[in-house]
Amino acid sequence: MINVGIPGAAGRMGRELIRAIAGADDMGLAAATEASGADCLGQDAGTLAGVAPLGVSVTSDNGALACGSDGIIDFSAPATLDQVAPVCAERGVPLVVGTTGLEAGHLTLLRRAGEQTAVVFAPNMSVGVNLLFQLVDQAARLLGPSYHAEVVEAHHRHKKDAPSGTAARLVEILQAALDAPDARHGREGMVGERPDAEVGVHAVRGGDVVGEHTVMLLGQGERVELVHRASSRQTFAQGALRALRWASTRDPGLYDMQDVLGLR
Repeated sequence: MINVGIPGAAGRMGRELIRAIAGADDMGLAAATEASGADCLGQDAGTLAGVAPLGVSVTSDNGALACGSDGIIDFSAPATLDQVAPVCAERGVPLVVGTTGLEAGHLTLLRRAGEQTAVVFAPNMSVGVNLLFQLVDQAARLLGPSYHAEVVEAHHRHKKDAPSGTAARLVEILQAALDAPDARHGREGMVGERPDAEVGVHAVRGGDVVGEHTVMLLGQGERVELVHRASSRQTFAQGALRALRWASTRDPGLYDMQDVLGLR
């Protein structure tokens, strides 16, 4: 049994993760936290997530998350990682991170934690999206720089960062595959002809879209499109549980979902 700690328990992904843990035969909820002053503090985490009570009350003590946990899954906010990652490293507790919008300092924090415990960090925990990453790399390298790459992503109106972490990773893959160092975020006005060595990225926000990513490779006379659409956040939650199961058996290091899925 893997006992899991969840920061950001009241968030969209926090609740999805708690529901996924409640339905897993090999996992249990060890701890759940939210920001100080949150209305849900003291509530049973299972009730908060819409499942049967789990006997775990939501607290604001991120520093204690790793004390009784065999692993932590963090989809909350970059600032939370400042508290969670050092404690996981100190106690050797595996850490799975799906938080987006991280800055360079957070990535350094994850690398340091990876020196003492297994850390899985990925902008998207979906198995399908991680397959998309590999397919996009293969397609772009095969088609070559004469095909122009554009990335279009769509998410719900509440998403705070743009472009999405998944779209940013797709851009990185395309830049490397096509030797296209420039990324253009949207276009407006008289921007001139499109150069070859450029990857376009466009963010759409609205409604309740869980997540959609389209990669277009546009050539003369034809266009190749690779698309992933998520219809439920459970796909991300199940991917994160899979990542924690994998990390629980690994030596210290900084890994991603490509490692978890054996795609490299």
